[in-house]
Amino acid sequence: MMMSIALSLHLLAAVVWVGGMFFAYVCLRPVAAQLLDPPVRLTLWRGVFSQFFIFVWLSIILLIISGHGMIALYGGMSSVGKHVHIMLGLGYVMFLIFGHLFFAVFKRYRMAVAISDWDDAANRLATIRKMVGTNLILGLILVVVASGGRFVL
Repeated sequence: MMMSIALSLHLLAAVVWVGGMFFAYVCLRPVAAQLLDPPVRLTLWRGVFSQFFIFVWLSIILLIISGHGMIALYGGMSSVGKHVHIMLGLGYVMFLIFGHLFFAVFKRYRMAVAISDWDDAANRLATIRKMVGTNLILGLILVVVASGGRFVL
């Protein structure tokens, strides 16, 4: 029973984080760039990120607790397959990238938008876009490793 709860929470958290990045990067970003002038677009992204990052933090907490919980229930790190080690490593890389994005880049981005420094905000948004793109690629790789890794690794 505990394993099914942990796995369900783990999957939901991963879907929220990776799915949110996919939507923002692939769907929202190109339309916002095409239709909105910089002040409106940059203010929109500040609001979108402020809302989304709450769910990313919740996802990270759930991923860490449920992931380590499942490893413990399975018998520890020596009992799990290579795919779990890969998931764990890539997951922590994603957490670190997001931590830097949130505490350094996004903090400065919010300040630039607040004082209407649109050039600085645009540069910071470009950095955020690259970091989200990197985490999106890592997240998609993690989905593949999680779903099929035990069969090939």
